[in-house]
Amino acid sequence: MSTLRVSATAGDAGPVLVLAGEADVTNAEQLRDVIGAQLAAGAVYLTIDAAGLSFADSRAIGILAGTAKTLKELGGGLILLRPREILLRSMTLLGVDQVITIQAATDVAHKPADGR
Repeated sequence: MSTLRVSATAGDAGPVLVLAGEADVTNAEQLRDVIGAQLAAGAVYLTIDAAGLSFADSRAIGILAGTAKTLKELGGGLILLRPREILLRSMTLLGVDQVITIQAATDVAHKPADGR
């Protein structure tokens, strides 16, 4: 079984979730629950720091894409911060980079995609 570690902090525009380890089918519900709790608490903008995420399978990537779509419908958005090259490549191949704002710099972690 893979291990996914998640911590949450407050950002300027909304919560920041820091992911570490591997996100896959064995812990997808954990990822969905953590994100769901942020949405239930009223988050419209969500930043996910993926620098410590060494792997994400298609189910985990699907959860991120679905979250981005939900947040966009609410007038907000999802920023994926500092993903490793392997994750970025997978997301690009799946077309998810068209749905999720992906940023490499830490200085924009707390700003929404529209710059507000």
